[in-house]
Amino acid sequence: MGNTSWIDLKGSYFIISVFLVCFAPACDGGNILVCPLDGSHFTNMKVLLEELHSHGHKLTLMRSNHSWYIEEQSHLYSTIHIPSKFDLKFFGVFLEKQLQAQIEGLASLLFFAPEFISLFKNIHQMWQDDIHYVFNNKTLLKELKDAKYDLMLTDSGGTLGLILAKYLNLPLVLNARWFNALDSHFVFAPSPVSYIPVTGSGFTDKMDFFQRVQNVIHLSFALAHEYLVIPGYNALCEKYVQDGCDIASIMQDADIWLFRSDFVFDFPRPTMPNVVYIGGFQCKPAQPLPAELEDFVQSAGEHGVIIMTMGSLSTDYPVHSLMK
Repeated sequence: MGNTSWIDLKGSYFIISVFLVCFAPACDGGNILVCPLDGSHFTNMKVLLEELHSHGHKLTLMRSNHSWYIEEQSHLYSTIHIPSKFDLKFFGVFLEKQLQAQIEGLASLLFFAPEFISLFKNIHQMWQDDIHYVFNNKTLLKELKDAKYDLMLTDSGGTLGLILAKYLNLPLVLNARWFNALDSHFVFAPSPVSYIPVTGSGFTDKMDFFQRVQNVIHLSFALAHEYLVIPGYNALCEKYVQDGCDIASIMQDADIWLFRSDFVFDFPRPTMPNVVYIGGFQCKPAQPLPAELEDFVQSAGEHGVIIMTMGSLSTDYPVHSLMK
């Protein structure tokens, strides 16, 4: 009798287990729309995409037909192509002029150079043309709506993702460091310039009166930089988003900021509870150097070596200018 009851009990457990396996709700990954920026921005974004893909999330990425680093075909994501007018050589000239101004200590004055202003406005006009293309393509907009994305992941330096997130009413996650000429902290958190140095000023959080005045001037230059282009993007918000909006309010309403820095690298400053500091997230375990490079490093002896990188877009910058 006891054996029969035990057999019946095991049979019941088996039936219940089969029922749970067959009829339990499925656990799916998210459906994420990604609007990255190219260059070094995408080098960082790709690390996030690899991690999201490894957790089973479906990624759809919007890319320009002229791209440095964003692959057209990838196992990580499917792509939506935008026939952009963006000129890579044109942008290279823009970056070289910025770098030259930094080397010569004229970075702030560069904002008022007519040639720089023209380059800067032309670059943003190309990006605005991309936004016009997306919102005037009714077929593409319908596909984006029908896809029923769960959230938008975009870079704080770009605006297409911001406006699309508002238009599609998607939760917004920003992979952030800069917003045009400003550190993104100046967008989402109180940033009193009496003790928070503006990026590029060279000051610390311990400033005397005259340094604070200079810090305000640096901020004024950066804000002038914003006023050149932000009205154009705000006009696009008014045109394409129901009930209107502006870029600043979209960014301040972002659900999560993934901020590519850390308190180790910055001075103390106010922040917000929806900011996650991910500085160093792209670092990987060190690998052995190639033999010839290892020999070079070892030949330096106790003096060591200095490694200098000019970023992902300055491969053609003349070395002799950097050595001055």
